[in-house]
Amino acid sequence: MERSFHILKFLKFTVAFVFITSGLMKVVNTELADYFASLALPYPLETMYTVAWIEIAAGLLLLFNKYMKTALLALMVIMIGALVLTKIPALHAGFIHALFSARLDIVMLVLLIILYRFRVTT
Repeated sequence: MERSFHILKFLKFTVAFVFITSGLMKVVNTELADYFASLALPYPLETMYTVAWIEIAAGLLLLFNKYMKTALLALMVIMIGALVLTKIPALHAGFIHALFSARLDIVMLVLLIILYRFRVTT
């Protein structure tokens, strides 16, 4: 039990790091604005900054064990949105290519689901 607790705690910190870093990159990297514009979303720049600040805030909430359920759900919604908007269109290049393209998003979504199921609060 003790070992699995430490593993979940490590996963929580790792996931928080990934989303805080991802959010910060969206805020500081102007090239990502072009990428969001290519997704044909309404208000792509505003969408990008909204996603960025949610990623940063949710990552910090995970680090500080605050509103864990809300933070994890918000990040799951972002990951599902990323899969739908950016990875499903990759199917035109073939199923294996789409799976390869989606592999990291799928891993992050699975980790979020695990953390949601076994919320670690210490």
